[in-house]
Parts: sequence; C-alpha cells; structure tokens
Amino acid sequence: MECISCGKKVEAEGGWVEFPCPQCGKVKILRCEKCKKIVNEYVCPSCGFRGP
Repeated sequence: MECISCGKKVEAEGGWVEFPCPQCGKVKILRCEKCKKIVNEYVCPSCGFRGP
C-alpha cells in the first residue's frame, strides 16, 4: 500500500487515509499523513480526477 501522491509505503505508519475516488469511485485513494498535511495533489489513475 503506497501513498498515491508520493509513493511512500503507508502500512507501518499512522495517520494515513483511504477513500474511493470522489469522481469515479472505482479506485481506492491512499494518502500519507505528510501529503494530507501539505495538500499534495493526487491523480486518479482510472478517471484522471485531480484532488488536493
């Protein structure tokens, strides 16, 4: 399991989140605590949705 924004492995860390893509709902978006905090952009690999 990797952060979609930075590629960091999140399994052993706390503070990460998982949610379905807000646009298509087909892909699970995983974000590490750091990328959430700095509002690092992510892109859904299925539909191209860009989120903060």
